[in-house]
Amino acid sequence: MKAADKDGLQENSAMTRLRNRLRKLYHGRTPAAFRFQLVAVVIDLAIIAFFIATPVLQDKPSFLWLDYSAAALVAADLVARLLASNNMLRLMKQPTSWVDVFILLTLLMPTALANLAFLRILRLWSLSRSGSLWRHLEMRGLRPWREASHAVINLLTFLFVVTGFVYTFFFRTGAGLENYIDALYFTVATVTTTGFGDIVLPGMAGKLTAIVTMIIGISLFVRLAQAIFRPAKVFFPCPQCGLQRHEPDAVHCKACGHVLNIPDDGN
Repeated sequence: MKAADKDGLQENSAMTRLRNRLRKLYHGRTPAAFRFQLVAVVIDLAIIAFFIATPVLQDKPSFLWLDYSAAALVAADLVARLLASNNMLRLMKQPTSWVDVFILLTLLMPTALANLAFLRILRLWSLSRSGSLWRHLEMRGLRPWREASHAVINLLTFLFVVTGFVYTFFFRTGAGLENYIDALYFTVATVTTTGFGDIVLPGMAGKLTAIVTMIIGISLFVRLAQAIFRPAKVFFPCPQCGLQRHEPDAVHCKACGHVLNIPDDGN
């Protein structure tokens, strides 16, 4: 066998080992995998905290260093998840991957895409779709609260996206913590439809922003109330049709009638 062929086989073997290792870390249930997933979640939360604090930090000398450090972490996570996936093309078609790529672009070009930086908080929504996050919660008996947690995260994501939008396009002239708090204050007052009136957005664009914020905000509050107060259901994908939410004592899928074998938590 030629030396070039041997080198190619060794490279393929090394890549296969790397992908298998990453697959076990990202999707495994061993103690080492859980520790890795927990560290990944903590890093994600730190990145999200940086995104929220960006309006306050963007004038600091260390901002670009923090920005590019976050970009390196997001890029490493995206590449690692691709390598750990059994189907890279399918993973890249998922909305969470699109969000991560967009966030990476805003981090790599913080000046050119400064007006879109408020969308970075969508990383919180992307994290909420991470299987590793919910595996840890389910291990602690919090599975019934998964839907309510999704609703809370969706509401928080919307609040910070709107706050970032309002700050970027209406309060940016006076950058700093005070103006960001004003933008957050306006967003919360609008979403809750209390509308104190001491902070309003000027012009037709401001009125349209308030209208859209109220409509979507009310919808998210209704969704949150439904998730909290309606009867708890279990998450168990039906092998036949894929329906995930079922009654705790369901024997057949209500959509297709397939026999279910829902695990009993031992309660």
